[in-house]
Amino acid sequence: MSSHATGTATQRIFIDKQSPKAYHALVQTSEAVRATAADAGLDRTVVELINLRVSQINGCAYCLNVHTRAALRAGETAQRLGVLAAWRDTELFTPAERAALALAEATTEPTDAAATAWAGARDVLTDDQISAVIWVAIAINAFNRVSIMSKHPVRTER
Repeated sequence: MSSHATGTATQRIFIDKQSPKAYHALVQTSEAVRATAADAGLDRTVVELINLRVSQINGCAYCLNVHTRAALRAGETAQRLGVLAAWRDTELFTPAERAALALAEATTEPTDAAATAWAGARDVLTDDQISAVIWVAIAINAFNRVSIMSKHPVRTER
């Protein structure tokens, strides 16, 4: 009998716990991506803005909780975090941050807008930074899927 036969049809498993080798490989990838971003000169706040924007698009409450705290620890402001979903409608973000956010969105939801995101990124980011932004978006997209499919809970902070 398979292990899933013991639960209900709607009960989720934490796939990170169920398949720890696969999850560990994802964590190692994330660590490599973080190093790549640092080597490319991307500030930690930019990385966290990408993590948050992608998590907003994907609707991942768990990752939003984790990366909001990480962004605040990295020095991000509550004001900018509060308007992140509408970053295009404010002047609070630098041209490089705006390019990174557009590229992260295009990575998350590839559309014809990806060409515009690439062009905008080319104006203000280096090739290394463009690559790092895309890798950060890819990594957080993967973690969003893990948390969404596992229904990782967001617990009240004390």
